[in-house]
Amino acid sequence: MTGFVQIMEPPKRPTGAPGFALWQLGFRPFYLLASSFAALSIGLWALQFAGWLGHAYLRGPAWHAHEMLFGFTLAVVVGFLFTAGRNWSNRPTPTGALLAALAALWVAGRVLVLTPFGVAAALVNAAFPLAAAIALAVPFIASRNRRNYFFIGLLLMMSAAQMLFHLAQLGVIEAPPWIGIQLALDVVLFIMAVMGGRVIPMFTNNGIPGAAATRQPLVEKLSLGSVLLLWAADAAQLHGTPMLLLALLCTAAHLWRWALWQPWVTWRTPLVWVLHLAYLWIPVHLALRAAAEAGWLAPSLATHALTVGAIGGMIIGMMTRTALGHTGRLLRAGRNETACYVLVTLAAVVRIAVPMLMPEATVYAVLVSAACWSVGFGWYAVTYWPVLTRSRVDGKPG
Repeated sequence: MTGFVQIMEPPKRPTGAPGFALWQLGFRPFYLLASSFAALSIGLWALQFAGWLGHAYLRGPAWHAHEMLFGFTLAVVVGFLFTAGRNWSNRPTPTGALLAALAALWVAGRVLVLTPFGVAAALVNAAFPLAAAIALAVPFIASRNRRNYFFIGLLLMMSAAQMLFHLAQLGVIEAPPWIGIQLALDVVLFIMAVMGGRVIPMFTNNGIPGAAATRQPLVEKLSLGSVLLLWAADAAQLHGTPMLLLALLCTAAHLWRWALWQPWVTWRTPLVWVLHLAYLWIPVHLALRAAAEAGWLAPSLATHALTVGAIGGMIIGMMTRTALGHTGRLLRAGRNETACYVLVTLAAVVRIAVPMLMPEATVYAVLVSAACWSVGFGWYAVTYWPVLTRSRVDGKPG
């Protein structure tokens, strides 16, 4: 088809010998693990939601929220930061045995939450972002890459939020476990806001001549600052009118920011429009949070706008783009990539719109949404297996 390139077409013969390359850079194992886990776990959750499956230490919505956030999402964040961190610092990030050990630690966390060993699950799961923060701090500090030090802090916050969740879940402290989940979601929201502002306008201008995507300092400060205020409000368990007004401020700031990036010129370029569409779910999430504070709809709709729409969309978009770029392939989405984008987008629309308009069909919406999500990320895992496990097509390291 004109305008598309199939990633599975035989590449030109690399200058170096092809081989198994899974442990050569952080994105490789963690993108593969995350996409495979997303395809499997959301299907298991849908069956559990319908009453057909049960779980051990973590059950029901607690397991689902924990695994989608601290399992799937955190794996992609770590894989991305290890990959980008090497470029930012010009220093090596974990590879080889160390990278394999970190991946094994992540896998152990996924297994332990399904066992009766709650304390072990808590320690292992909180250790993963802590270990990733230390691994990222080594090249950043050695290169004095101060601009990105805050990513180390965000990973440490993810570890603390996860431990808060587990301590509450185990009854060690008197606090609702969902505080840990919400604070971690706010951290991920901030990461997406930072990275979205850095890469989406740049990718838009690079990929679409004359797009004129721009950034304005005032809008940048409002959008990022409002997310930090939201995190503080959630930490203080603020509710009611103050939270409603803060959510509306956040909504306006992020909509303004998104509009400056000229999203309407991207529709012919899937590798770019997927990121714009994913970012649009952020103000949708914030507007739904405001509506939930007003008592107009269930808070879970706002949460899923963030998790399925924004996080899911941003992840599938960035996993395809960075995997193509860091394996020496052409930065263009073919039919496989576009199909993944459409399926993940459908998962978000169905999961949010159907329960909002027809609450009685919520179970069916969850099942359909889960099917779209699982097929979308499963498609990525199968299609990108050779991309992620084989050496770069240009023979370069990484």
